[in-house]
Amino acid sequence: MHRLITLVINLDGSDDRMSSARQQLEAAGIAFERLPATDGRRLNIASLPYHDTDATLRYFGRPVNGGEIGCYLSHMASLKRFLAGDADIALVLEDDVRLAAGFAQHIADLTAWLGTQHDLDWHVINLGNRTLKISTPLHGFGPHVLYRAHYFPMTTTALLWSRAGAEAILADSLPITAPVDNMLRKRLTRSQKGLAFRPPLASTTGADSDIDTRSDIARSKTRRGALYGLRKQRRLWGDKILALRAKYLG
Repeated sequence: MHRLITLVINLDGSDDRMSSARQQLEAAGIAFERLPATDGRRLNIASLPYHDTDATLRYFGRPVNGGEIGCYLSHMASLKRFLAGDADIALVLEDDVRLAAGFAQHIADLTAWLGTQHDLDWHVINLGNRTLKISTPLHGFGPHVLYRAHYFPMTTTALLWSRAGAEAILADSLPITAPVDNMLRKRLTRSQKGLAFRPPLASTTGADSDIDTRSDIARSKTRRGALYGLRKQRRLWGDKILALRAKYLG
C-alpha cells in the first residue's frame, strides 16, 4: 500500500476557502497538511531571477502576472514538501476544491490499484480536469475511468503525484516561462506520463481567487505581444500533434 500525504495550498488570510477545504476533508476522513501559498501580488516580477521575460514572450505570448507566479511557486513548494518526507504519493489540492461523492474511497481504490501496476509509468494524475481530450482508457473505478492523458488537461485544482513525477518536474521547473498548468501540459504531453479521470474526482467551488486580482489579469492582457494569438495557436497545436502521435503511433 502506498503511503499518501495530502497537502492543501492556501494563502494566508483566505480563511473561508481553507474552512471549506477542511470541512470536506475532515468529513471524508482524510488527514491533511496546510501549505502556505506564495502571495504573487507582493513579488517584483521584473527582478525575479527565475522568471525569463523574453522566453515567456516567445513561448507564451505575454508576460505571466504575479498571481500566476505565486500559484506556480506554491505548487513547486508542495512538491518540495512531498519529497522532504517519506510518502510515496502526494495529493495536492488547491483550497477551492470540491470533492466528488465517495472521493476518499476512490483515492483508496486508486492508490491500491497503482500499487499493483508495476509497469505503469506515470508522474501525475489530474483528478480535477474539466475536459479530457486525446486519451486512452486504462482502468475503471465505478463511474470514474482513469485515462492516459496524451494531451494533458489544464487546471491544477487536484493533482496526485508520484515521487518520480515530483522529482522530474522540479528538476525542470525553472525558469518560469508560463503559468503552472501550461507548464505541466507542455512537460507531460512530451513525456506521456500524465493520467486523468473522466468524469473528474474533484471540481472547484467557483470561489473568486484571492491571488489573481482583476487588475493584475487586465494588465497582463494589455501587455500581450503582437504575435500572441499566433504563438498561442502554435503552442496548442504543437502539443495536440504530439499527443495524437503518441496515441496512434505509440
